[in-house]
Amino acid sequence: MSARPAMSQWIDHLQSRGCYTFTRAQTESDTGRSFVAVQTALRRLKQQGRIVSPKRGFYVVVPPEYRAVGSPPASWFIDDLMRSLRQPYYVGLLSAAALYGAAHQQPMVFQVVTSKPTREVHAGKVSIRFTMSSLVEKLPAMERQTETGNMRVATPETCAFDLVRYPAGAGYLSNAAMVLSELSDHLDAQSLVSIAPLVRLPDVQRLGYLLDAVGQGALAKPLAEWLAGRKLRAVRLYPGKPGNVDLDQQWHIIPNTELEIDS
Repeated sequence: MSARPAMSQWIDHLQSRGCYTFTRAQTESDTGRSFVAVQTALRRLKQQGRIVSPKRGFYVVVPPEYRAVGSPPASWFIDDLMRSLRQPYYVGLLSAAALYGAAHQQPMVFQVVTSKPTREVHAGKVSIRFTMSSLVEKLPAMERQTETGNMRVATPETCAFDLVRYPAGAGYLSNAAMVLSELSDHLDAQSLVSIAPLVRLPDVQRLGYLLDAVGQGALAKPLAEWLAGRKLRAVRLYPGKPGNVDLDQQWHIIPNTELEIDS
């Protein structure tokens, strides 16, 4: 019999090189083991808590300090995971806001925006929730260094628009408003205007209204100027919720929900 290193040794070797993800196909190729032998060994390593598999055929090495949680943070492997899915992405919504220090409430799940409907995945106690957007490759994002490499993260301005585009993912509008208030130091008014043509007019109206509501009129003003030359219709602040209240004339917003904003 040829002397092959134990699978646990192969995992240790990966980790020593700073690699924390691998695929089943890579395992077969690197170790020379059969499909069945690899499956058996990987199942044993999962039972031992050495690895975790958020997606079939994709594995994450779990360092000792994360054994209790069952997985390292999602930031360690999200880029490799999305590459394995062959989907463009960026870390968005509350997870992106938290990276800019605007975490009014620490998000319970890691939020990722991608181009296709994608089921939530779990790695130990780590959950990754996906939001589908046709604009994922058009909206500005940036590379951010992580403990194991890099990941794509929405710019603060993309994050701001997504908070109103996907209110459920933002913890709804009152929470979105508070996060916008905390995010405001990172926002550039002209960068917001540059994104406005990419999204729907009601999203620009809602974002401007919320920025005004949290005392960020200087950031909101260029959006109002951009909207001034366009034909606007009255839109509800909270989509789908009825409300017969006076129209906000600047933003053409019907404020049909009360914002609860911490002072």
